Amino acid sequence: MATNTRGMWLCMKYEIIQMLEQGSGAIVNISSVAAETGTPDLPVYGASKAAVTMLTRAAAVGLVARNIRVNAINPGYVQTAMVDIQEEAYPDKVKEYKAALRIGRMGRPEEIAEAAVWLCSDKASLVSGHAMFVDGAALA
Repeated sequence: MATNTRGMWLCMKYEIIQMLEQGSGAIVNISSVAAETGTPDLPVYGASKAAVTMLTRAAAVGLVARNIRVNAINPGYVQTAMVDIQEEAYPDKVKEYKAALRIGRMGRPEEIAEAAVWLCSDKASLVSGHAMFVDGAALA
């Protein structure tokens, strides 16, 4: 909760100050598919990411008239260093997760980055308060 929720909120606090001063901006927070589905192995993680999604939506409503857009990306299972560590510690559990991926593979960090770049671009000028799932149809 301290990192995923409070840390994100503190980042937003200072981002918003700067964006109000400059008259516009776009914030992209990182949530998770775990924010939308029960994860018995990680209930606090899911709760912290659900809080990120709700803080994103609340900030979007409060800031849209100030020309600041706030969105979140909710990634699915992405091949990161954290997953590598989990794979070493819990190989059977990670194998189980990978087998359940509908798209047949894990996401790549650059796929999440590309979504963030789009959300920050003028092409997404009407998008605010959105939690974008970049998850290979995991929640479809």
